[in-house]
Amino acid sequence: MSASAIPATPDDLLPWRDRYRLEMRCQIVHDSIHRRPGWTNEYWLRLNEADTQTPTVVGYGSVAVGGPWSGTPTAYEFYVALEYRSRVFDLFQALLDASGAGVIEVQSNDPLASVMLHAFADDVTTQSILFHDTLTTTHPSGGATLRHATADEAPDVSDDNRRWHHVLVVDGETAATGGILFHYNRPYGDIFMEVAEPFRRRGLGTYLVQELKRVCCEGGFVPAARCNPQNVASRRTLQKAGFVPCGHILHGSVRQLRSA
Repeated sequence: MSASAIPATPDDLLPWRDRYRLEMRCQIVHDSIHRRPGWTNEYWLRLNEADTQTPTVVGYGSVAVGGPWSGTPTAYEFYVALEYRSRVFDLFQALLDASGAGVIEVQSNDPLASVMLHAFADDVTTQSILFHDTLTTTHPSGGATLRHATADEAPDVSDDNRRWHHVLVVDGETAATGGILFHYNRPYGDIFMEVAEPFRRRGLGTYLVQELKRVCCEGGFVPAARCNPQNVASRRTLQKAGFVPCGHILHGSVRQLRSA
């Protein structure tokens, strides 16, 4: 039974990606790449039995080629139906061969893709720590007031999305800004924030994240977050506000096959 990968379109894969999302049951950080024209090359994964003429489609693979990945084809999503997972290594190799991907970038909380990363890549590093919401906190405001961002404060945000962007005000000054992004798979909302230097180390970041979580939940969404592994302050802030680490974005270079 031989494995192969052939080009597909993002629309072709929609039913399969629904199966992938259902199995993941978490925020998928690279979800939006599929919706950005020119950013991704999609592939059907197929197995061809010796006694059949028509290969069977058993899954799909995705390779980022646009945006930050321009010039560096990067395999970022891989899904195979359960009944064919005894052939995942052959199928992933077929994806690499067909796409020319030289890099693999996946979430560690995606078990199948993580196995492929460690089997096929060297120099694996973490790009981000992923967090999911676990605890409801009740930190005080410290005298701060939370309000919606104005058009001047969020000029690059559409009117519809500005309601998810907020400002924290202390004594009439903007102490922190933050909001919720929905570039990923709904119902997950990605929380971000930044505290101005004069107002740091006063617990305002923790309070802002706590309140953004509340706004997210009241809107019918599920809070999520991520941060750079070296950003210890942000990491601590997210944890104090009830977020718990649940994975990493891992990045590695495809291992060159060694001749026997």
